[in-house]
Amino acid sequence: MRRGGGKTTWLLCLLAGLLFLFSCAPKASLSQLEANATLSEEGDGSVPLERELSTDPNQDRSSLSGTEQEVLKSRFGLDFDLDLHDTKEVRRYFTFFTHTARNTFAKWLKRSEPYLPYVRKAFTRHGLPQDLVLLPFAESGYNVWACSWAGAAGMWQFMPFTGRKYGLRSDWWIDERRDPCLATESAAKYLSDLYAQFGDWYLALAAYNAGEGKISRALEKTNANDFFELAAENHRLRGRAKLRKETRNYVPKFIAISKIFQNLEALGFEPVNWDAAEDFEDLEVPGGTDLLALAKAGDMRWDDFHRLNPAFRRQVSPPDTTCVAHVPREKVGLVLAYLKSPGSRPYAGYICHAVRSGDSWYRISRRYGVPVSVLKMVNNTRSNLLRPGQRVMVPGRESSRPVLSADAGAEAGAEAGKVRSLALKRGNYVVRRGDTMWDISRRFGVGLDTLLKANGMNRRTRLRVGQKVYVPDGGGQATRLARKEAEKVKETLVRYQVRKGDNLWSISKRFGVSADALMEWNALNERAVIRPGDSLKVYVR
Repeated sequence: MRRGGGKTTWLLCLLAGLLFLFSCAPKASLSQLEANATLSEEGDGSVPLERELSTDPNQDRSSLSGTEQEVLKSRFGLDFDLDLHDTKEVRRYFTFFTHTARNTFAKWLKRSEPYLPYVRKAFTRHGLPQDLVLLPFAESGYNVWACSWAGAAGMWQFMPFTGRKYGLRSDWWIDERRDPCLATESAAKYLSDLYAQFGDWYLALAAYNAGEGKISRALEKTNANDFFELAAENHRLRGRAKLRKETRNYVPKFIAISKIFQNLEALGFEPVNWDAAEDFEDLEVPGGTDLLALAKAGDMRWDDFHRLNPAFRRQVSPPDTTCVAHVPREKVGLVLAYLKSPGSRPYAGYICHAVRSGDSWYRISRRYGVPVSVLKMVNNTRSNLLRPGQRVMVPGRESSRPVLSADAGAEAGAEAGKVRSLALKRGNYVVRRGDTMWDISRRFGVGLDTLLKANGMNRRTRLRVGQKVYVPDGGGQATRLARKEAEKVKETLVRYQVRKGDNLWSISKRFGVSADALMEWNALNERAVIRPGDSLKVYVR
């Protein structure tokens, strides 16, 4: 009995010890863990933070050279009084980033070049100290794809709640915390609010790391006047009120990074190229736009487009809102032509699932890794019922397959063929050079979708000169109007030589013709690439 009781007691003690350890371990909420699991499974570009960002530099035994010691102790005339706080923690981080983690820091410098000029302009516009442009080094190593175990994302490492508070959307479709422009604007507002609350930049930085509530409570309990006094009095705090080591080291790490950045050449680092910023324009993208097709139309690889637009987590934009896409300036014309063209929606970012017996929204969701709520939103339904043979649109992340499967496409093609045959017999308008279905619909006051359906066409169908088109309710009026216009119109063929910077959209605007007409005259499609020296046919009226 005694022996058995001792064993039971030992097991109970072991269980209690394990529970204590788990209770003391850092925790992430269920939603945060699910979010990170999704990030790791879906391959949307997110990567974990580099270990150098959380490494404790206390083990670094490297010694500083004479030049490095001078840099560490010198004055720089910055907005922060960095020289007044040459603490042992600052020295440790300074040594760590100039010795042990030197290669990593050099990589961060190169990675920051496309973003630093924009961040500097934004912070100048908001009246913030220029030193703060270095904060993303301490947060993420200036990595827009970085995601922490706790769910913080982007180069500014916004948590979901704080991001939403400052206008950054993060969901299955998009994560604006990763957009360098949008996140920088939000960070500027957040830092301004923190400084207004604490009246001290070091306390504001500590609050950026730990949260304003925690720093406020710690100040209240210790009666400290600044960050360094608060860190020194941290031993007086108990339990959850205590500042974590990460927060106590956050400001020294920032100071060390600032000292290094201001003396890159003296310390043997390559200087930052401030002219490496991307030259792009912001374009509004309608909800549900196929981003993969948009990138192809703009003569861009998906990886290149996604590098400029890391906020998009899918190859389809959120169906419920208009978004902003960053597009290289020289590609703007091609992308605008794609967005404006009625026949430019191949939906390459979607796949089409044919419902089978036994299928449910849940089963389809598990198969493709897409939440049920998203599937229903894309398919514009609230019903839980599915019928065998029904087609369900599934937004993809790497798919380049067309919407319709082969059998569905054949059925749709056969049906469209019957309608076209009937429309040919009833045709009351003859297509002229340069016509598009959109032009015809505007000329006769008929909706474009109505006109397409009446002729068994879709938005990708190309017209031929002399082809007959049926205009509903047009009757003889359409034919008479066509003849009358044909008598007035005289076309002149112009051979235009493509110049540097030209694209189909800009050329069409120059001559007052549609981009569709220009493509038809020259046997081009929306993905065609034109180069300086190419000769294009343009019919001018």
